[in-house]
Amino acid sequence: MDHLAERVVEYCRELARLSEEPPATTRRFLTLPMHEVHARLREWMERVGMHVTIDGAGNLRGRYGPRGAALLIASHLDTVPNAGAFDGILGVVMAVALIESLDHREMPYPIEVIGFSDEEGSRFGVPFIGSRALAGTLDAEALETRDAEGTSMAGAIRAFGLHPSEIPAARVTHALGYLEFHIEQGPVLEKLRLPLAVVDTIAGQSRLEFVFDGHANHAGTTPMAFRHDALAAAAEWITAVERSGALATVGRLRIEPGASNVIPGRAVATLDLRDAQDVVRHAGVERVTAAAREIAARRGVAVSLTQQLDQSAVAMDARMSETLARGVEACGYTPHRMPSGAGHDAMILAPHMPAAMLFLRSPGGISHHPDENVLVEDVAAALAVGRRFLEEFPKCIN
Repeated sequence: MDHLAERVVEYCRELARLSEEPPATTRRFLTLPMHEVHARLREWMERVGMHVTIDGAGNLRGRYGPRGAALLIASHLDTVPNAGAFDGILGVVMAVALIESLDHREMPYPIEVIGFSDEEGSRFGVPFIGSRALAGTLDAEALETRDAEGTSMAGAIRAFGLHPSEIPAARVTHALGYLEFHIEQGPVLEKLRLPLAVVDTIAGQSRLEFVFDGHANHAGTTPMAFRHDALAAAAEWITAVERSGALATVGRLRIEPGASNVIPGRAVATLDLRDAQDVVRHAGVERVTAAAREIAARRGVAVSLTQQLDQSAVAMDARMSETLARGVEACGYTPHRMPSGAGHDAMILAPHMPAAMLFLRSPGGISHHPDENVLVEDVAAALAVGRRFLEEFPKCIN
């Protein structure tokens, strides 16, 4: 598998050059570079024996074998702005490489390789467009969402040469299972000196917006004791979030009026809080919310909040995960299991079909950054495990 692994890594690096903003890698939902990515992958997929189509949501789909319920192997083709070369797309390229390794051999079940059009939500602020289309949960309201240039999601689909009316046909009503290969995007496997891990749970996510409303006033004439500084309240709260014990991030802060000589009258802050156990996640939200209210009351500032996302933790399928773990061990590696702190397409599809994920080590724990990397030997290990999984998969469905 070493030679094939080298090709996978090089292929991902080549596709990273297909970007809206070269030399940086930025490839959002159905922008022009996605046409080029589809063309490159289509040629390879057809060469190894797949029938290739693009569905109404822009997902690239290659079927190996006859019609009927299939094992789906998938990940996403889009990126965040200024991304690395491996997040998402590595899973698609590895899937095609696995099909190539079969050398046109007929399998006892169909396999469908899918490159999802969007997972990140970078263009429209709506993540998982591709996998939600497969799950049948992409609603009409999402199609009217507009990007920064004012283009609607439906308009972007039409501009790509597709038809929003065909999105319902993208839904998978029955599948044998779902498998996703993905880089870890964190430092755990590197710290453990392990190349691979079987994902047992994808953490739940809470996203909220907190608004601190104080009183804007002149910075030079208002004594400190008479101030109701919204930013100062938000800053104290951010420190409280950091000390709360939760895996939580305040990633964006907007200040109004935003002048250097005016006491901030409003501060709007986002909160992202995650945990593999929903009860722990909800308790964390309650703690940081209580802290916001206590700080605001003490400082004479009002605080309000809006919940933007409450995504439950999602467990992976036990039988498929165990098959993956046995494959890891049979290939000579420690069958480590771990939760995923990041969201993935697998969590959208797991409620609808058995699903499993295999993580590959992320050198330096870096992702969503141009320095994102993967080791060739880890890709070779994952391909070996993937081949073994394909051989053992019938036991999961019998």
